[in-house]
Amino acid sequence: MEIAKFVDTRISKSIAELLSKRDHRALVLWATDCAEHVLPYFEEKYLKDNRPRKAIEAGCAWVRGEIAMSEARTAAFAAHAAARDTNQAAACAAARAAGHAAATAHVAGHAVHAATYAAKAATYAADPTDAGANTAKERNWQFQQLLNLGDNHDVP
Repeated sequence: MEIAKFVDTRISKSIAELLSKRDHRALVLWATDCAEHVLPYFEEKYLKDNRPRKAIEAGCAWVRGEIAMSEARTAAFAAHAAARDTNQAAACAAARAAGHAAATAHVAGHAVHAATYAAKAATYAADPTDAGANTAKERNWQFQQLLNLGDNHDVP
């Protein structure tokens, strides 16, 4: 099967601009939302591998003050290892999104990477003829989530 090519959308610049106006905690929550949105692309192929899910959970736990940043970072590394262990493009990108989401607890700049990998997962999961539409749909969803995200919203 041919893999779709990822071509980002113009809205990614607007996302980056909005990210610069959010606090660290909000960025982690948004990044975990982005990663969780595409996590099924990983979990449907690798049912028994919970490393990406654990990374998303670690990001949320860090926001709640339940774990140290170093624990979230360890979970991020594990999700990236899961990405390396897969040979399926959408699953790999979804695992990388989860890894970057957890890594956002360490460095806020990882949030944008979590979103980009989530968009790539949606792209790679699509039929190549629908790839652009899937990328746009995912990026629009991310942008809307970011607009709806207040710096004081509930922690999952």
